[in-house]
Amino acid sequence: MKFKSLAIFLIISSFFLACILSIWKIMATLQGLSFTNLNITPVFLIGILLSLTFVLIGNKLNHLIKILLLSFIFSISYFYLNEASPYWYIFGVFLITLFFTNKLKKYNMQSLKEDFISEKIIFDFITLFGIVFFAFVILFPFYIMLVTSFKTQIALLVNPLDFSLDFTKRLTELFKSYFVIFETYNFGRYILISSAVSIGTVIVTLLFAIPAAYAVARLNFFGKNFLSTSILIIYMFPAIVLVIPLYTVFSQLGLRNSIFGLLIVYTATTLPVAIYMLQGYFKSIPKEIEDAGIMDGQNWFGIILKIIIPLSLPAIASVALYVFMIAWNEFLFSLMFLDSPKSFTLSRAIQYLSGDAETPRQYLMAGSVIVTVPVLLIFIYFEKYLVSGLTAGSVKE
Repeated sequence: MKFKSLAIFLIISSFFLACILSIWKIMATLQGLSFTNLNITPVFLIGILLSLTFVLIGNKLNHLIKILLLSFIFSISYFYLNEASPYWYIFGVFLITLFFTNKLKKYNMQSLKEDFISEKIIFDFITLFGIVFFAFVILFPFYIMLVTSFKTQIALLVNPLDFSLDFTKRLTELFKSYFVIFETYNFGRYILISSAVSIGTVIVTLLFAIPAAYAVARLNFFGKNFLSTSILIIYMFPAIVLVIPLYTVFSQLGLRNSIFGLLIVYTATTLPVAIYMLQGYFKSIPKEIEDAGIMDGQNWFGIILKIIIPLSLPAIASVALYVFMIAWNEFLFSLMFLDSPKSFTLSRAIQYLSGDAETPRQYLMAGSVIVTVPVLLIFIYFEKYLVSGLTAGSVKE
């Protein structure tokens, strides 16, 4: 038995457990709990005992029973060694410990004898800690935004740093900010405008990007190589450089305060990357399938419509999601081109409200939640298409 690898495993795993429990304790203080100490040392020591017991038991006990039993014992020990805390906090400790012990399932007395196991342990837990830590850093602002949207003006004035939620309130009181921004600030109209602009940008971009990407991938024409390599050159220029001349042109053409003008700009900015993403996928489709279609009497339009598009749905879905997120969250062009509140998109409406000193902060946060949640849900649902579309065509046959 390599005691060095066992010692490294116990120290690294226990330190990881102590860190994530410290993050949980910090989050719990935002709910009104008055903890005075993180108690890292006792948590670290009982974490060592937990990890050691886990590897010593090995496969002698069913994995599910083992992690439930050890997590329960650890939670009870944590409860008695730390400050007094409510049951929901201890239940959170139990869930965290359950997650931790489940991650230990690939380690046992035999695996700790393998070559380079010390390096594997270090990289494994460093990676896991990085994911947990940066997820906390990224999600913490969203948590504050969500909690603030449920606050009242009096609660924010009395204690602006109180991020706890009062679940004793009725739902109508808890969601009052959301009712107000729809009734008073007309957010329903902004949602419809943003949806129309985003969906319209997706449709127009795909109508141009699919045939253009197919032409770059399959057809031979003068300047093809230059076009395929320089198609993203527009992204070399900052958006603010393009705004000034576009603002002048759109003012002369009467396209300011126009959803149609915004649709043109969004399509122009998303079309290059859409073509670039689709051409790689089209190149990965065997050309013999298209030759068979030609022999069956299909023209180029029929090949794209009946062969290329059905085979490229993952890539098309990823491009559609990417374009939708850009159009939904875009702010600079909407700020410059939209002056009338009747034509504001959601991101522009949030900025418009934040410029008013009389707008309560909870209403701004509620509006921010409304901007964030739809695209977040869409991304979670279509994430598999985004990953497969971005990697498609990266390996040549």
